Amino acid sequence: MTPRAWSGTPSGRASSSFNLRWPARASGNFPPSNQVFTGFPDRRLRAYRVRNTGVVRRAHCPPPGKEPTHVDPARKHVRRGNTLAIARLLSTSTDTAAVTNRTPRARCGYMTRRPRAFSVSGEGSARPRAMNSSTSSRAQLLRQGETRMYLPTKASRARVREAENACRNRAEILKAWSQGQVSRRDLIKMGVFTAGGALAFKNGLSPFAPSAYGAVPTGFPRSPLFNVQAFTQAMPRFDVLPRNPVSALNPAPLAQVDETQRHVLDPRLEGVRPGDTGPNEGRPPGPIWAHQAFGTFPPAISIQMTTEGAKANTAYSPGVTSNFNSGINASASFRPTFHPGFPDQGPLAMWTFNGTIPPKLMQVRYGEPVLFRHSNLLPFDVTQNGGFGRHTISTHEHNGHHGAENDGFTGAFFFPGQFYDYHYPIVLAGWRTINPTATDPKAGGPNDAGGVTKVPGDWHETMSTHWFHDHMFSFTAQNVYKGMAGMFNIYSALDRGNETINDGVNLRLPSGTLKSWGNLEYDVNLMLADKAWDANGQLHFDIFDTESGFVADVMTVNLAYKPFFEVEQRKYRFRILNGAVSRFFKISLSDASPMIQIANDGNLLPNPVTITQTDQLGIAERYDIVIDFSRYSVGQSVWMVNLLAHEDGTMPSSTLSLAQALAGSSSDPCVGKFLEFRIVRGPTGGSDPSQVPATLIPNPDLSAIPVARTRTFVFGDGATQNTNDPVTSFRGPWGIGTDGGEVLDADFGRISAAPSYGTREIWNLVNDGGDWDHPVHIHFEEGQILKRNGSSSNVPAWEKGRKDVYRLRPDGSVQLTMQFRDFGGMFMEHCHNTLHEDNAMLLRWEIDNGGAPFLRPLPTPIPTPQGVTFEPPTQILNTAF
Repeated sequence: MTPRAWSGTPSGRASSSFNLRWPARASGNFPPSNQVFTGFPDRRLRAYRVRNTGVVRRAHCPPPGKEPTHVDPARKHVRRGNTLAIARLLSTSTDTAAVTNRTPRARCGYMTRRPRAFSVSGEGSARPRAMNSSTSSRAQLLRQGETRMYLPTKASRARVREAENACRNRAEILKAWSQGQVSRRDLIKMGVFTAGGALAFKNGLSPFAPSAYGAVPTGFPRSPLFNVQAFTQAMPRFDVLPRNPVSALNPAPLAQVDETQRHVLDPRLEGVRPGDTGPNEGRPPGPIWAHQAFGTFPPAISIQMTTEGAKANTAYSPGVTSNFNSGINASASFRPTFHPGFPDQGPLAMWTFNGTIPPKLMQVRYGEPVLFRHSNLLPFDVTQNGGFGRHTISTHEHNGHHGAENDGFTGAFFFPGQFYDYHYPIVLAGWRTINPTATDPKAGGPNDAGGVTKVPGDWHETMSTHWFHDHMFSFTAQNVYKGMAGMFNIYSALDRGNETINDGVNLRLPSGTLKSWGNLEYDVNLMLADKAWDANGQLHFDIFDTESGFVADVMTVNLAYKPFFEVEQRKYRFRILNGAVSRFFKISLSDASPMIQIANDGNLLPNPVTITQTDQLGIAERYDIVIDFSRYSVGQSVWMVNLLAHEDGTMPSSTLSLAQALAGSSSDPCVGKFLEFRIVRGPTGGSDPSQVPATLIPNPDLSAIPVARTRTFVFGDGATQNTNDPVTSFRGPWGIGTDGGEVLDADFGRISAAPSYGTREIWNLVNDGGDWDHPVHIHFEEGQILKRNGSSSNVPAWEKGRKDVYRLRPDGSVQLTMQFRDFGGMFMEHCHNTLHEDNAMLLRWEIDNGGAPFLRPLPTPIPTPQGVTFEPPTQILNTAF
């Protein structure tokens, strides 16, 4: 059957699979030649088709039997090519492991250059005592011994060596996994992971397995601090990305990708032969992925950014003078390090926006659409990743109200050497039907003359604090942890970033006065993230438990180790982002002084809430907090304190009292003080003109909008996979069940829900377990929480505004309502514990009946370096439509 190519329209699209037969071989443990496979063929087959779409993926590999092989008896591993098979992982024997060839398979949207997959075995292997229940066995072990996760500072050298050895083993596994040399399925077959997704409960591998030195966990080696003390460096303000005219972009941005603009591909890219070409822009082609409302909201400014390996920042732009940045000289070169006393991060260890730190900040405003061009300058060779991270990327603006083509869909990733143009119209939700003539003075953005540019839409939908991060399918955690995260401030008629303009609309929140909008002197972005590094000070990511998540042992703020920040005796606004991958935070001031919470996620609350400690801040959540430092004397200090302890990444293990946290009684190194505020002077100008009004932004009134449908999503473990598409699906312990159906692993080709354009629905989010905590993020639309655990009275005051991340506490549930309007396309819903997300707790939903070109159902993009093609959905759940 001749494959029919298809791009942009499903007409004539066949849906049958294109299966491959494994070629016969003279020897080796391969299947018989008549066995049929789908996915990854023999290495001698130089091209394959996943389905009859005409999509060809190529690989260039040495002929069979030519791979270099050597045995290193000292470390007891076999190296085949650049893949490590660690013999001792599942064996207490001293014998060299036997390496058995297995059926290889594809894991990504393009073929990876990888040796045949392998399994590890050894004679006399002692099976772990809890291979199929690492969580329960770990809990039992912790009850028997100490409950610390990281080694105590006074641990013996023998215990440190033991933990370091296990850590190195895990790092080698992660390296092979992240570079495409092995798949998760391979690791399960090898016994490195259990079928449920947990790391094998084995000494020499799991940090929670029994130590050889007593009835305590093996533990984690602590990150070295190189004799550096806490609170000895200034906290850097975010690095503001420059705003340029659109004419500065070359090539000029287009509504739809021009596939004739191509370049010669680097042969180090997987699946590329010398002379192959690929499109300059990685955005999928065709009208479905064209920028929606591009003519209605043409870009007014451009922002350009790269992602690349760590390097010195010679163009740091904090947006404020040094006296508002704790004395940091912006003109000096800013090293890629977590502290001046630490080693610099290497270009493979840390990948950041523009390759530099501090983290980046975009400042945008309603009424000024943005063309954001993101260029991928990561290494072409997928193996050049410092042991973790993937060089294909997709950027999510969290939680922007714009078309799906600009949302950072997990399957719309692009490759090194390409760029992706994201069009952010910066519009108020409801702009097509509410205030369409733009006459409401509260619906607008600040202009340079101190007035307001009015825009259509509902001013109750005004947003303020967003962030942006990588969303690469099954590699989000690794890429975000590696440095791909920034913040995104939106300015409006209400939240102008100027505290003195008094026109009856501007809320005059703490910010500054030097500019008509976007002042940062007293409006401070804080990104909290826990990090770990190896003995050389290089960033380290651990796969100790993909079933729960990764929590590190060092607190950073704006990628700086426990810094200080100089403040005046006045009010400051802090936009606090949990930028960790699995850790939750709970924040208090060291003297228990009151704080005022004014926003939750991207939205100002209806009314400010006075607190002495925050609620638990889930991954990706944002809390905007106002602190009044006028109560302190010049020369005093006060600290932000984390009260929340973790024993692993499942959920917080305990909330400490302020006295306990300050006393250092927790075994979690990230509990306690993490940011020092130094009160250095009185308010500039002699007074503080900022305000925190009693009313901020009331919620939209949805009572007159009928509910078209109610859906229920259950977030749980023990998921199954019923598609097994080698490109779009993933097998992991986590999944989501929809409307009474089975809990399914992620497949970005599966349509789980398809709300109708222009309607309102109620969604129930349910946590199907008492041992886990899931911060669930729904892309594109803000929602209002109606009930928590079945009752509206359980919704606290700080959750009564609009939100985009919904905490599902153990055995908990959230009922919310949303509208679906203005734009169409495919979006995502997932747990934002990014290890849960990457290990299959993610689904695709879409709005696909809003008129052409959104045909029902939407085809799935399949990116390759040579270009993006499309497949029909792998599955459409019978409750989706």
